[in-house]
Order: sequence, then C-alpha cells, then structure tokens
Amino acid sequence: MMNKIKLLVVAFFLISFASFAQSNDQPLKIGYTNVEYILLQLPESKQIESDLKTHSTQLENQLKGKYAEYEAKLQAYEKGAATMDKTIREDKEKELMNMNNSIQEFQRTAQMSLQQKEKSLVDPVIAKIDKAIKEVAKESGYTYVISNQALLAGPEDGDISPLVLKKLGVDPSKVQQTPEPAASTPAATKPATSTKNNKKKN
Repeated sequence: MMNKIKLLVVAFFLISFASFAQSNDQPLKIGYTNVEYILLQLPESKQIESDLKTHSTQLENQLKGKYAEYEAKLQAYEKGAATMDKTIREDKEKELMNMNNSIQEFQRTAQMSLQQKEKSLVDPVIAKIDKAIKEVAKESGYTYVISNQALLAGPEDGDISPLVLKKLGVDPSKVQQTPEPAASTPAATKPATSTKNNKKKN
C-alpha cells in the first residue's frame, strides 16, 4: 500500500517534459524547475491576479444584489404574512423559495465561472513556460526536466529556473529566491480560494 502511494506521488509530481538526447551515448543530464515559481515571476501573473479579482468582485456584487432583494422580500413577507390571503401567502412563499434556489444556483455557477476564467488566463502562460523549459533543456543538453516538488536532493546547478526566466525575458537577479520544493503555491489559485470562502460567509 505504501509503495502504491509513493508511486502515485511520484507520478503526480514528476514532470518529464521531453527527452532531448541527441545520441544514444549522450550522458544522462537531469535538471529541475518549478512552473509555479516561474509563473509568479512573470509580469503576466499580476495581470492574471488583477483580472481574477475584477471578475470575482463582479460576481460577488451580483450575489450581494440577489441576497439584498431576497432579504427585502423575506422581511416584507414576514411582516404581512399573518394578514395575507392564503393564495397570496402561498404565492409569496413560492417566490421566496424560487429566489433562494436561484441564489444557490448562482453560487455554484459563479464558482465555475471563476475557475473557467482562471483557466483561460493561466493556460496560455503555462504553455509559454512549458515551451521555454523545453527550449532551455534542449539548448543546455538536459535529458529530462522534473518538477522540484519531486526533488529530495540535487546540485544547485541543476536548477534551470534562472535560464527559463531569462528565456522568458525576466532578469533572474531581480526575482525572489527559488522556493523550497514543498513550499510552492499556485498564485492563480489564491483568488479563487478567497472568493469561495467569501461566498460561504455570505
């Protein structure tokens, strides 16, 4: 059981972008990097965060508007329910139930909308990073490039992150240090998580 778990973890984190061996007798050369770290250093990451925040705020404002309308109708119903005709009261109750269902459905679709927005913004940048990694690996003779999240130990010169950043037009000397393998967090997931928590509170 333990071996199966280890294999799953390795399969999840080990990113073999491609084999760049030019001949059968070329020595094995393995490099490592962190795609999430690279993404954080790119100017696009700030724009992604800003766009997601804007989209999230728009969705939250719509949700607040729905809540406000529901609360107003609920209070009006509670004040007049005792004197309402049965038919009118049942109609109001049905209206409130439909509004409540609409709010719940909006919460679900809003979360999906935010995730789709995030994917549409992040995927092109990840593709650009992937291309840069492959180019650096080929130019520098790396047979494989793995995620440093799967790396337990390795030489510092195996980290190709500075070369990838340079390939992407970012000065490696002006960025933060490469994070520890277990410490990386996708920048783009933060707005989505924050939004989800906010909606639960409302």
